[in-house]
Amino acid sequence: MAAFLGALKKLSICLILWLNTLPFLQGGSDYYEFKYPFIKRASSFWASSSSFSSSNTDEASYDYIIVGGGTAGCPLAATLSQNFSVLVLERGGVPFSNVNVSFLSNFHIALADTSPTSASQPFVSTDGVINARARVLGGGTCINAGFYTRANSGFIRRVGWDERLVNESYPWVEKQIIHQPKLAQWQGAFKDSLLDVGVSPYNGFTYDHIHGTKVGGTLFDRFGRRHTAAELLASANPKMLTVLVYATVQKVLFDQTGRRPMAMGVIFKDENGNQHQAFLTNNRRSEVILSCGAIGTPQMLMLSGIGPKAELNKLNISMVLRNEFVGKGMADNPMNSVFVPTNRPVEQSLIQTVGITKMGVYIESSSGFGQSQDSIRCHHGILSAEIGQLSTIPPKQRTPEAIQVSFWKRLPGLFPRGTSTWSTPTSMTTLQLPSTTSTTHMICSDALTGSAWLPRLYNQNISQTSQGVTNQL
Repeated sequence: MAAFLGALKKLSICLILWLNTLPFLQGGSDYYEFKYPFIKRASSFWASSSSFSSSNTDEASYDYIIVGGGTAGCPLAATLSQNFSVLVLERGGVPFSNVNVSFLSNFHIALADTSPTSASQPFVSTDGVINARARVLGGGTCINAGFYTRANSGFIRRVGWDERLVNESYPWVEKQIIHQPKLAQWQGAFKDSLLDVGVSPYNGFTYDHIHGTKVGGTLFDRFGRRHTAAELLASANPKMLTVLVYATVQKVLFDQTGRRPMAMGVIFKDENGNQHQAFLTNNRRSEVILSCGAIGTPQMLMLSGIGPKAELNKLNISMVLRNEFVGKGMADNPMNSVFVPTNRPVEQSLIQTVGITKMGVYIESSSGFGQSQDSIRCHHGILSAEIGQLSTIPPKQRTPEAIQVSFWKRLPGLFPRGTSTWSTPTSMTTLQLPSTTSTTHMICSDALTGSAWLPRLYNQNISQTSQGVTNQL
């Protein structure tokens, strides 16, 4: 009898738990997909849907509107929401249910995905540099190699940041999403090689930027699962934060009645193409913050009427504020890669061991990413041996379409007998300071289909310097 009553009790508890979860099972697909209750689809937005409103209007308004929920936007939203109402507008989706983002083994697949909803948006600069932009909540932390290190203290002083505040901020990030890697066999061999050629001393595992060879932090946990900046939103005040995904901002709205234009809100489109407006509260401290990345931020400024006069006139954009510096000073760190084909499997690993030289060269390595005759038939973006420095397409002709056509033509000869680029270890050298900068130009005034374009990232001299460093190493 006692056993029967015990079983009945357990059954009753199970029934109660099932009934409590039933609402989520019936209509809560967004709840599981988006992980946090304050993350919603952009189409769910309308003026009366927000509890945040100004004192003299019925329109939804916020103390801060953040355009771009990436590596900077997410932690910024989390901290601001402790004391202010915050709206985050992200053009991409969420990373939590995206297996290409979440797992280390799919790192190259995310870069190869060129679909409109991919977390990775490929582009080629006009000087032929193959690259990718993030298009997902969490930004670059969703598609990069996951390596984490603290900044060079000299850099912090040069840009004028508060060094004490920066050092206090590091642990906030590290405790939530950074892990000590389990050193892969290839990474261990790479460490020994760096020390053999004089990149010393060996500093062990550390987050600090120190000359020599070290093992740094990683976004991937011991199960190979990626933890992105989107997870920093767990530290937010959920009552003060709204995050809208699939929200493509068209432009920032300005009040131009005063002596200088003042941001007052934004216009954005949802995933269905419907247009919405969101406004700032009547608070002098309220701001629209652009954190759209190195390319997206000047693009958004120009779409909003702030930028060089010639650029705005070219696309018939009404000028709100003339600023000839918008889009100027674009730079990227030149990188050279060395691919080593092998005839045996190599464990997949991303950046764990790095060499930091006093001459401003960073050396890192990955392994196990590429493709063989049995793998998917497409290139893997900037880390691909098939289209990287082995590409036969002249730099000026490297459009995405031309690269794809060239890849298919060369496919039969990509895999010499007994070798496999699937297991290819890759060593990369990066220069700390590029000696040239360039300009971001607008080629279209459509925020959804248009993009800023990099006419030139670096010149021949710096390319030769980078190649020379690689040859010496």
